[in-house]
Amino acid sequence: MGEKAKIPIGVLFSTTGPYATVGEAMLNGTLLAVEEVNGSPDFDFELAPLVRNPGGETADYASICRDLIINSGVAHIVGCYTSSSRKAIVPVVEKYDALLWYPSHYEGFESSDNVVYLGASPNQHIVPLAQYMASRFGARVYCCGSDYIWPWESNRVMREIVENFGGEVLAERYLAVGSIEVTGLVEEIRQLRPDFVFNTLIGESSYAFLRAFREAGLGTQSPGDVSIPIASCTLSEPELRTIGDPAALGHITSSVYFQSLDNPQNHAFVENYRTRFGQQKVTSADAEASYNSVHMLALALRSAASTKASDILAVLGDCVYDAPQGRIRIDTENNHCYLTPRIGVSGAGAEFTIIAAAQKPIKPDPFLASLKGAAFMLDSRDQDQPPGDRQQLRVVS
Repeated sequence: MGEKAKIPIGVLFSTTGPYATVGEAMLNGTLLAVEEVNGSPDFDFELAPLVRNPGGETADYASICRDLIINSGVAHIVGCYTSSSRKAIVPVVEKYDALLWYPSHYEGFESSDNVVYLGASPNQHIVPLAQYMASRFGARVYCCGSDYIWPWESNRVMREIVENFGGEVLAERYLAVGSIEVTGLVEEIRQLRPDFVFNTLIGESSYAFLRAFREAGLGTQSPGDVSIPIASCTLSEPELRTIGDPAALGHITSSVYFQSLDNPQNHAFVENYRTRFGQQKVTSADAEASYNSVHMLALALRSAASTKASDILAVLGDCVYDAPQGRIRIDTENNHCYLTPRIGVSGAGAEFTIIAAAQKPIKPDPFLASLKGAAFMLDSRDQDQPPGDRQQLRVVS
């Protein structure tokens, strides 16, 4: 048997800088999938990853992307966590007709023929979280986030939903990415006493906020604390490790993947991830989406027998992958992914207990054409739920 052809792919994650914990998880998921593809007899090619680290500097993403395409012959890039980095790259991949495989949940309101969106769309994570929190805890919400497009748009969607519930956003505050000046946020929350906090801070900013929140006695774990729940769409298992107990405990997260999922595909993913990167490592939605991106890319490359973006997109709708979160596929109407929304609460051992989940994968609606398009059933999954009446919640506007 002859040597397999090698297909270069760009891998572009910030493994240093203010959100390095997430970047490392995304890189790990990508490299694990590359090794699985390269070791499989099902593919007559091997993927050759060209790994680059922009260090969280948004201005560097476009130049690195351009260099990979022009000087290294890359037609496919798996990468980006923040929306600002994605938006820096999109004009480059469009100009050179390459494909960005974007493995992060995001705010939506975008579609490009040169991007495949493997992370959750707003109707798959922001909308379920907003409706879940407002229906269970109340609709007076405090929003705090990092100062860039994903938090801006996420908070806009949150505001629309809580106002539909007759509630209000009590305040909307932003910090520069990487800022740990969180004292003012915590004090304002203490004064306003919202029904819940919607946290769209990322990286070190979020970690500092959660620690300060706990130190101020505003958490939900100890008797005597003021029970103000914190909800997010970003908090992940590796970040729980970074934050540390008890500050990492009792937070509600909306995600399409949690390490605690009980199915054969996820058990294998977690075991292989730990074998490859260390038994102390934990997986995450970011790692899983990056892993899925590579496997979907490989399936499309095999089916198309071509690396051209147009050829890949022509076959992508027929590619189905049994991912750790469950079966996924791409909606060719918008290049976004069918995914299954879930809600979990963080606990000991850097894991989430899944407390609600959709019954099936949900069609992506990146432009939120209708909030009613996000309607689905969330079923209670565990008796140790956050405060509130246990109920089957139909998520509708």
